[in-house]
Order: sequence, then structure tokens, then C-alpha cells
Amino acid sequence: MKEYPLGRKRLRGLRLLHTHLKSEPLTEDDLTDLKLLRLDLIAAIGPLDGRRSIVHLAHLSTEPGGISVLPPQLLEKAVEYDSTFITALERSLDKAIQVEAQAKDGQERAILISVRAGGERREVDDSLAELQELARTAGVQVLDSFIQLPRKLNPRTLMGEGKLQEVVIRALQRGATLLIFDQELTPAQVRAISTMTELKVLDRSQLILDIFAGRAKSRDGKVQVELAQLKYLLPRLTGRGVQMSRLMGGIGGRGPGETKLEIDRRRIRDRITALERELVELSRDREQRRSRRVKAGIPIISIVGYTNAGKSTLLNGLTQSEIFTENLLFATLDTSSRRLRLPREREVIITDTVGFIRSLPVSLMGAFKATLEELQDADLLLHLVDASNPRFEDQISQVRTILAELGLAEKPELVVFNKTDQLEGLKKKDTIAFLRIAQAKRRHNAISISAVDRKSLVPLLNELKRRFWPGVDDSFQAQADVP
Repeated sequence: MKEYPLGRKRLRGLRLLHTHLKSEPLTEDDLTDLKLLRLDLIAAIGPLDGRRSIVHLAHLSTEPGGISVLPPQLLEKAVEYDSTFITALERSLDKAIQVEAQAKDGQERAILISVRAGGERREVDDSLAELQELARTAGVQVLDSFIQLPRKLNPRTLMGEGKLQEVVIRALQRGATLLIFDQELTPAQVRAISTMTELKVLDRSQLILDIFAGRAKSRDGKVQVELAQLKYLLPRLTGRGVQMSRLMGGIGGRGPGETKLEIDRRRIRDRITALERELVELSRDREQRRSRRVKAGIPIISIVGYTNAGKSTLLNGLTQSEIFTENLLFATLDTSSRRLRLPREREVIITDTVGFIRSLPVSLMGAFKATLEELQDADLLLHLVDASNPRFEDQISQVRTILAELGLAEKPELVVFNKTDQLEGLKKKDTIAFLRIAQAKRRHNAISISAVDRKSLVPLLNELKRRFWPGVDDSFQAQADVP
């Protein structure tokens, strides 16, 4: 099939003609080949009597099921399907896909896939919903999603080949250009799935890396993202194996020089070394800035939380800043620090950090430890929670797990339930859900706010005053008191 790639066409430019000795109709295998291989036409010829033959025909179509199976015809009277018919068929397939996809020019169209052995369905659904949000953040249009919960994972393609064929058929029918897996794939799995499907294949880690690459603005962020990308890419470079290596030396290792693969690997390793060196220098600069803040004796508050919990919006509301905010995962990636000036010459430094997420790639955890060093000097972790998210309890657990991995589990923590303005109608619509949020608030001893409403920040400011200046009896009473 390599000589007949799909390219920009919907059909491959090949017709399959074969015989059925018992003149039976086209089989399921025949129709599956028609779909998967994107053949122009498939025909099965069989004997009718001693003189005549019968032919069964089918071609792809926009009908339900994606295939049009024609009535049997005598071979000598069969309709000839010339290039004009095939061209018209391709146009109708193109039109159907464009109407269904409704994607912008150049926008990737993806099918999401989650394969987990022995996983709970609710957990898988939550993770897939988050993957859909990640895809939206990356500018990818999601056309469909597949979930498989096998007893044992397929080591080659992760999911069963039958299910993978079903995915490919759906992708071809709907015009998908991309498959995104919720699980991290090995280099061998990516190659195997790409070969079978002829589609671009990404996993969750690579999607997050792509989002981070587009969000990083500061030098720190750009260096950390590039470093994470290169560490992710290095083991995924493929070649012809160790038998072709020119680096092993000795008998059989002599030759004209390095292969292109080895040159690419060496360049990536050199670049990783250079980036790590630059990251050390940037870390020293951050350490100097942090030490100056510590010497000044100004309390430091770090806002932590799940991505899209509203951390940057809260920082803007408290300090009247204009940090970029949007209803997207990882809308802001770079660490931002601002001073919050309070009455009686009191002030605190508030730091906004990158949002956390479940299954954060190991390469990103390593690269962003430098940025998360800011949390080490914090006097208080302001754990912001999106109370309007049905999965907020799981998100609290995920954030605390990551904080523990960073050695910050013992830091003082203040839980703040955000987006309470979105809960106003919940009490009437879903009393049980509203009570669950109220119980969780009491259990975590949390404060409720709406980061977009500065008046709602008064209880938070009073709690900060109580923690850092317990002997002062003044308190914020109204919106006018908010700095």
C-alpha cells in the first residue's frame, strides 16, 4: 500500500477484484478491507451457471455504515464504474466529512482513546473528559472518543486489534487526522499504531508538552519546556538498530562516519546539556531574588491548585494585576509574583504557580522543579479549588499528592473554594450536590470566594491578616477596604 498512499484523497486509487467459487455475497472481511484500505471498489465474481458469471459490488458512501452494497449483477451486464464515478464519490465523501467536522482551516481533528486494564469506569470517564479539555486547549477539534477496559493490555498496540480497526474506520468516516491516547505510549507502540492506522498518534504527555510549548513566555518557561520536549523525544528517535551503529568501534564498527540517527541523538544530548546548564544559571538568579524577599521579612504566599482553578484570576483580583487569564487548562504557565499592600504598611508577596494535573509527565515534573522551587520559601500555600467542578474532591487529592512528591506536604495550607458564583443555582437544581460541596467545605475548613468578585475576597483577606498579624484587631469589612 506504500505505493498508493491516501495523501489528500479519500480513496486509494485501487480496486479489489477477486473470486468467490460458490458465488456467495461479499463477506464481512471483504467489507472491512474496503473500509480500512479505502479502496475505490471491491468486487467478487462467481459462477452462475456453465456460461454466465455473477458479480457482487460495493463501494464507500455517505450512507449509514459508510458502505453501499449493490445488488448482484450479471458480469456481462455489470455497470462500469469509471474515473468519473470515482471522482464524484470522492467529492461526496469530502463534502460529508466537511459538514460533520465543521473544523477551521488547518485545525487538527482528533479521536480520543482511553485503554486501561482493570480501571474503574468513573475514573476513566473523568480522565477522558480532562483529555478532551486538554485537546480543546491545544486547538484540536474532538470528533469522537473510545474507551476500552480489557483484562490485559496489548503490548504492541495497547488496545485490541479489532477495537483499533473500529477506531480506524470511525476516523476515516469522520475525517479525523489525529489519534490521542489518554495513556503514555512507548515509542514502539506509537510506531505500530501509526503504521496500522496511517494517522498521526499522540499520547497525553505529548499533548501537554505541546500546550506548554505554546504557553511559555518567559525565558525560564521556554527553557524548561524545550528541555522536557527533548527528553521526551530522545528515546523515540528510531533507526535501523545497533547493528548499523558507527559508534561501537572495533571490527564491524568502522565506516564512513555517524548515521543521521546518531547525529540527531548527539545533537539532542548536546542541547539537553546546554539547557540544563542554562537552567542552573536561571535557578541561581531565582535563588537570589528569593533570598532578598526572605531577608526583607515579607510573608510569601504561593497559590497552588489544579489547572484552571482560577489562580491567575485570584492574583489579579488581589493585586489589581493584568496577568493573562482564560477558561483553558494551563492558560498561564510562567510563575508570577506580586506584592499585596494592606493597611498599616503591611504587605505580602503572592506567587502564582503552574497548575497541577493528574498523570503529569515525569519529564515535566523534573523540568518544572526549578519553577516550583518558589514553593519552598512560601510561608503559606493557598490551595485554590474549583468548587464548581464535579471532580473537585479528586482534584484536591491530586494536588496534595503532587505537593507530597515535591516535599511540601508539611507546609501550612489554606483551602479556598473558588467559583462560588457558579453555584448559586445549584441549591435549587441539585440539592445533594450542593450539600456535598458544603460538607467538603467544612471538612477542609475552607473559605469560599469568587475570584471575579473582589467583594467576596474580604473573608480571605481577614484570614490572611489573622494568620500573619494575629495581634492586630482591625479587619476588612467591605469592598472599599479591599486593597
